[in-house]
Amino acid sequence: MNWQTDQRVVLTLDAGGTNFAFSAVQGGRQIAGPVVLPAEPNDLEKSLANMAAGFQQLIDGLDGTPAAISFAFPGPADYPRGIIDNGGNLPAYAGGVPLGAILADRFQIPVYMNNDGDLFAYGEAIAGLLPKINKLLEEAGSPKRYRNLFAVTLGTGFGGGIVRNSELFIGDNSNAGEIWLMRNKLGNDAFAEEGASIRAVQGAYAEAAGIAPPDAPSPKEIFDIGTGAAPGDAAAAKKAFETLGVTVGDALANALTLIDGLAVIGGGLTGAAPLFMPSIINELNGTIAKYNGERIPRLAQRAFNLEDPEQLAAFLKGETKEIAIPGSDRTVAYDPLKRIGVGISELGANAATSIGAYAFALQQLDLAN
Repeated sequence: MNWQTDQRVVLTLDAGGTNFAFSAVQGGRQIAGPVVLPAEPNDLEKSLANMAAGFQQLIDGLDGTPAAISFAFPGPADYPRGIIDNGGNLPAYAGGVPLGAILADRFQIPVYMNNDGDLFAYGEAIAGLLPKINKLLEEAGSPKRYRNLFAVTLGTGFGGGIVRNSELFIGDNSNAGEIWLMRNKLGNDAFAEEGASIRAVQGAYAEAAGIAPPDAPSPKEIFDIGTGAAPGDAAAAKKAFETLGVTVGDALANALTLIDGLAVIGGGLTGAAPLFMPSIINELNGTIAKYNGERIPRLAQRAFNLEDPEQLAAFLKGETKEIAIPGSDRTVAYDPLKRIGVGISELGANAATSIGAYAFALQQLDLAN
């Protein structure tokens, strides 16, 4: 399956609490849409009717029958079985709605649903950061290659997704990668999202600047203040993003001890990476204490900022050397430097999620056949 040249058409949906945006994708490119209809978050009958109408409008404009429907839907959910139980921004779906079965019966084609963080991770794994870094390693003459990726999104919330050996890992309860619930290092027993989100940046700025939280500017304005592009309390702005970086870095450290792969960051806050990425890397390369007070490295691997040219060059170079194979005149390339890298989304969260949804559907269709 080559998602870039595959001629099968997959219908996708960007499901938000206000609107549903429907598109048709072929060869990894949008060929129809978006068709935008109200989500009707408080009325299940109207919401389902608009969902059917959106997909039908796309189908009516196609020359043939689409191969599948594939999209991200806000959780909680049993994604493999297509059952939604969303009591948050789509309260009409609370209690369990078999959305996959409803759509499959209506359109007589396979329906696949996943978490948006998972599909973002999958898109970056097949078309974004992961293949980019592996290509750069190959061009640098390194024997190192990466097959695992942990993805996080920083915006209204703090989401996550895992790709292992080119396949999504969603867990037995569709809850793998829920990094937002990790403990917040700075938060007095709070969860990580409280310190790793838009509201966290605004709250940290307000505290450092001595103003009321409702009076805090937007994260973009805080970034501009911190970089000197706008007037304001620059020290408070830098502190706000440094605090974000510490929280994200500690949560990532916990995740990467298990995943041992690259990490990619997407979402609305990524534009401020110059102010928070150094704190993330410092946290990953920091230390942790034994009971006797001795400090040991936080990770078994060394972390690199893939957005920093010097760190990227060191990451690609590694410590490659040739070692002899005893009893022969041959050698083998060996790179003993255990390392991971953290980079910003190559595609953008929306594009990566769309590509992930499309490619996931093609993969599942091929497996079914």
